[in-house]
Amino acid sequence: MPAAPSPPRRLSGDLASAGVWLSACAAHWHQTQVLLLLAGTDTAAVPGISAAGATPESRRWTAAADAELLLLGPGAARRHALPPLPAGVSPALISHVVVRELGLNPLVVDLGAALAPAVTHLRLGQAPARCLSSGQALDPARVRQLLALGQRWGRLLAAKGPQEPLLIAECVPGGTTTAQAVLTGLGLEVAGLVSGSLLEPVHALKTELVARGLGAAGLAVPRGSKEPDADPLAVLAAVGDPMQALAAGLVLGAAGAARPVLLAGGSQMAAVWALALAMCPEASRQALASRVAIGTTAWVAAEASSDLALLLQRLGARWQVDPLAFAAGLRFQHCRSARLRDYEAGYVKEGVGAGGLALLWELSGRSPESLAQACDQACERLLGDL
Repeated sequence: MPAAPSPPRRLSGDLASAGVWLSACAAHWHQTQVLLLLAGTDTAAVPGISAAGATPESRRWTAAADAELLLLGPGAARRHALPPLPAGVSPALISHVVVRELGLNPLVVDLGAALAPAVTHLRLGQAPARCLSSGQALDPARVRQLLALGQRWGRLLAAKGPQEPLLIAECVPGGTTTAQAVLTGLGLEVAGLVSGSLLEPVHALKTELVARGLGAAGLAVPRGSKEPDADPLAVLAAVGDPMQALAAGLVLGAAGAARPVLLAGGSQMAAVWALALAMCPEASRQALASRVAIGTTAWVAAEASSDLALLLQRLGARWQVDPLAFAAGLRFQHCRSARLRDYEAGYVKEGVGAGGLALLWELSGRSPESLAQACDQACERLLGDL
């Protein structure tokens, strides 16, 4: 397979480390293990918090519908209809096209989505997390269990295929708000930097919910305070979601055993990465950072009302690493489908691993333009079934 026409856009990380990581994933892209982690949080029911479904009620079946679209595709009968969106189309369509064309076999893991998907999946969930504003989003025992499970699973995956990339994707409506809460609880100034599914992220609403949740949990630290570092497990339990706990454990287990990890997403995966770094021994952080990269979409990377690159810069300064992050080259401005062109106007932007999978597409030697064409065809089939 020929090399990609040009290297993906680097958002963060030094050039040499980026080259090593990209080369490792390009050499073994066909062996990539894809995990889609579904979870729920009652934070998604807050009016106006998310566009992953036009109403709080419709967001209850977003994760199930996206998992079904990922595995079954646009032409198949699916039990859960895609929830109505203000504009655009589910990013699961992009992810489906990539896994279908690259011959990948995703594993869907349900950690407590509001509705279970009607496709083969591994169920590890209970109920969705409580709203983060309560300061009691998850039971501490559940957090410890998911972290430990993720670490064991990550080590097992690394032992079976140490060179095979592990791609971790997510579908958690309301998850960018829990991401902001976790990042803030870990001591990062990220208000105004976190993206979201809405055309314009509701920064004020998110910041208010985060302040309430951290305050209720007794974890709010005044700016400039020299208080000891927050316990990442306590932060997760207070304001996090189940996806973050399992994913952070997977990162520690797999990357800690030298397997390359691709965190497919934007702000939510930055929160996962921050949790892993916070729990990693200081002496091991540089090695861990060399094996992990975030892969997101060009729409997240270019969003004027958020700043993933600056967020990662602050994350790196906090734990003294240079985090790797890339933006896929996929764009939809020339697509026939208006639903896909909506991405260019700032709708949807990311989700269900779309950015990381589009990056993997490029690492397989295929062009972003060919992916856009394939997505256009798939979108026509999808809309023809609606």
